[in-house]
Amino acid sequence: MIERTLFREEHEIFRRSVRKFMEREIVPHHDSWEETGVVPRELWRKAGAEGLLCCTVPEEYGGLGLDYLFDVVVFEELWRVGASGPGFLIHTDLVASYILGFGTEEQKRTWLPKMVSGEAIGSLGMTEPHAGSDLKAIRTRAVRDGDDYVINGQKVFISNGQLCDIIVLATKTDSQGGAKGISLFLVEGDRPGFKRGRNLSKLGMRAQDTSELFFEDVRVPAANRLGAEGQGFPIMMTKLAQERLAQAVRSAVVAETVIDWTVDYTANREAFGKTIADFQNTQFKLAELKTEATIARVFTDKCIELFMNGRLDATDAAMAKLWTSTLHCKVVDECLQLFGGWGYMWEYPIARAYADARIVKIAGGSVEIMKTIIAREMFKDHLGSRRRSE
Repeated sequence: MIERTLFREEHEIFRRSVRKFMEREIVPHHDSWEETGVVPRELWRKAGAEGLLCCTVPEEYGGLGLDYLFDVVVFEELWRVGASGPGFLIHTDLVASYILGFGTEEQKRTWLPKMVSGEAIGSLGMTEPHAGSDLKAIRTRAVRDGDDYVINGQKVFISNGQLCDIIVLATKTDSQGGAKGISLFLVEGDRPGFKRGRNLSKLGMRAQDTSELFFEDVRVPAANRLGAEGQGFPIMMTKLAQERLAQAVRSAVVAETVIDWTVDYTANREAFGKTIADFQNTQFKLAELKTEATIARVFTDKCIELFMNGRLDATDAAMAKLWTSTLHCKVVDECLQLFGGWGYMWEYPIARAYADARIVKIAGGSVEIMKTIIAREMFKDHLGSRRRSE
């Protein structure tokens, strides 16, 4: 098998520590979190104490100042144990990243140390009932009033929504400005007028709290704006490749893990006097899936390398997400079939993996959007010349 060469010894030492944390603090309790639809805040503080949150945040803001691969290790080990909660990825990879990249010095010093320790939980407020992948269509408004902005609107499908202490919120500050009318704000979870709606009941990812959020005349100071007014859309665009890479990392790990579960199960489960692994159909099916998963792994690791060198572009990230998310769903479906009726039982991890998988073709941009991005790059010269001739 192809050896992974991204990680150094210090990453693997950290991985062993993270794996122990998962086995001790998450695996024994995950069933109950799926029932309640949320993880306890105490888990976040424990993760912070172990150095699992926001690994790349510099020491001056309370972090460890490590490279991105340490965050990757945490994400991989979460998904390796099938943990649909907690929402460390949103907190670490997006919210903290937005604040670190575009926040003022005061914003960084106020929030990043708390996010590193797990004292404050971050959430990203972008999706609305009428605006999913089309971020330009958001309706939540922020109107300037003296030294403040007054925010009204609604968000939906918001991960960490029930627990969040700080939200990176996308709003319209100019309703006629299209993409140039979008601004981002940091909104504290205890602001008057901010209300948490239902903890939504989902097909999968049931331990991850996912909420409706409502903003009714929420007043925030102008100092809470993240970046310049009207610059929200360009700022969000800078993070899309990173978000899609994280989705690819998840799908690559889950595909490998599910295949391993299936090899173990079929090697021990008997039917018609021999193990299921003895049947040629089983061997051929798993051989195909293993090959495709290895392709996904090699490409995803290459994209991680490109990202760390500042060279991962939107098209490569879109291809990574398209390939891995499609494979993710294929692997859990075909592997569940090899588990037979037991694969349909919730007590088996493969059943949970099947339920959790479907979101990956939607989250972080749907596969249709990924295809559009890829095709646009492929045909950009042709379409450009045609427009000029018209």
